[in-house]
Amino acid sequence: MTHDRAGQPAQAGDLEDLAHLVTAYYTRTPDALNPDHRVAFGTSGHRGSSLDDAFNEAHILATTQAIVEYRAGKGITGPLYLGRDTHALSEPAWTSALEVLGGNGVDVLIDAADRFTPTPAVSHAILRHNSDLPTALADGIVVTPSHNPPRDGGFKYNPPTGGPAGSDATSVIQDRANELLAAGLDGVRRVPLATALATVARPFDYLGTYVDDLPNLVDLDAVRSAGIRIGADPMGGAAVDYWGAIADRHRLDLTVVNPLVDATWRFMTLDSDGRIRMDCSSPHAMASLIGARDRFDIATGNDADSDRHGIVTPDAGLMNPNHYLSVAIEYLYTHRPGWGAGTRVGKTLVSSSMIDRVVAGLGRELVEVPVGFKWFVPGLLSGELGFGGEESAGASFLRRDGRVWTTDKDGIALALLASEILAVTGTSPSARYRDLTARYGDPAYARVDAPADRAQKATLAALSPEAVTATELAGEPITATLTAAPGNGAPLGGLKVSTASAWFAARPSGTEDKYKIYAESFRGPDHLAQVQDAARDLVSRALAVAG
Repeated sequence: MTHDRAGQPAQAGDLEDLAHLVTAYYTRTPDALNPDHRVAFGTSGHRGSSLDDAFNEAHILATTQAIVEYRAGKGITGPLYLGRDTHALSEPAWTSALEVLGGNGVDVLIDAADRFTPTPAVSHAILRHNSDLPTALADGIVVTPSHNPPRDGGFKYNPPTGGPAGSDATSVIQDRANELLAAGLDGVRRVPLATALATVARPFDYLGTYVDDLPNLVDLDAVRSAGIRIGADPMGGAAVDYWGAIADRHRLDLTVVNPLVDATWRFMTLDSDGRIRMDCSSPHAMASLIGARDRFDIATGNDADSDRHGIVTPDAGLMNPNHYLSVAIEYLYTHRPGWGAGTRVGKTLVSSSMIDRVVAGLGRELVEVPVGFKWFVPGLLSGELGFGGEESAGASFLRRDGRVWTTDKDGIALALLASEILAVTGTSPSARYRDLTARYGDPAYARVDAPADRAQKATLAALSPEAVTATELAGEPITATLTAAPGNGAPLGGLKVSTASAWFAARPSGTEDKYKIYAESFRGPDHLAQVQDAARDLVSRALAVAG
């Protein structure tokens, strides 16, 4: 159910007590025997709140020490690029990490202006360093919980590939961090912040390095020549300085809609559940920018670490992320002559099948992977994938000459691409999506949740195709039942069932007692509802068989 104040401005009672939040970071001690208090790396690192004993100083000290030991074991001898977003817990965690990095003598590159660093700027910096100095590889840490509410903190590791770490790294780091927690941090080496700043930290111009390189990714000359009026909303996040610099350095008609940074995010409109959440794919969280859509030809939003994008057009308002991914793919693969003819397209299995139809129409090969941007990293790094995108408004793509740009999600790049599409084609991304539906059909897509306890979630994550005994879904014969991704054979951690015109995927939630059902139908909303009902029943029966 949508909250009755969803899309309305936050009120005083919605705001987090930041002093209480930060005090809890330093004063509360997690119980290493409590599963809810342990370090747990999901698809985007460890996340939690200090108020829940899930993101406290002990977590960050232990996790940073575990990262130091991991990189030493892998022979990573170059610098570590350290960035943070604007969440209230990000600076304390950044400080704790720097103290441990200093205690271990790790060379650390921090923002030269002592400001905020978008996730894509960290990935870009790692890849640039490793291209120039492959004998002394660099890696990085980004302190961010992405679009999560203000009470949360997040901490993620990017290895020398520049993108999110795979489970081969995160499992080692997570287990070692929990060992250190259980040992009362015995084994963590740490120095005072002043010592770390004086001995191991060096300034790095993340902003200039990233912003000055953008013309090699996006045709900004076309955007400037066409006079595209851009409204960019950093949503109080790490892109706040970047958008102004992009406007100035590349002489674009670009207005930073809201330059305010306030860790309570008091200027936000509430998300669908009535909470403050910097989700640029949510029409409720983006209500203010949608309301200003007629002021700009293209308006864009980013989440707190700028790895996600939201695209707003005058004719359609906020685009559905799946719709924009489809448009971006169709445009890029017809307007990037520097990309090879064999360059493939990457998508997650819960992204729209409109992408499948667009890719087939382009005569390209589709690579479907499980949820998590880490699966796109090898392909983007090698140039075999021109584009990798996921349904939650995260994507990245290659430079105009076919070389890697970032191997982490880049919301700034996808936002600028929307202006290039309008400048070059004269058609808005939303209008181009309507053209795609005329050619390929108009799918209805939604995600709903269903309750599941810890045991049921574990069963769902480990299902085999044989657990599904049904032969049809919502009146259509089942054509495929998958528990592994066809693009790389990796486990889905759930189930996907397809028919000729519809599909659903079910995955357990990593943080709540529920599972998520993603579903789509090219036969309209009524058939989609039938697919969702059938999916709940099919999953329940599959769990019973497997259990």
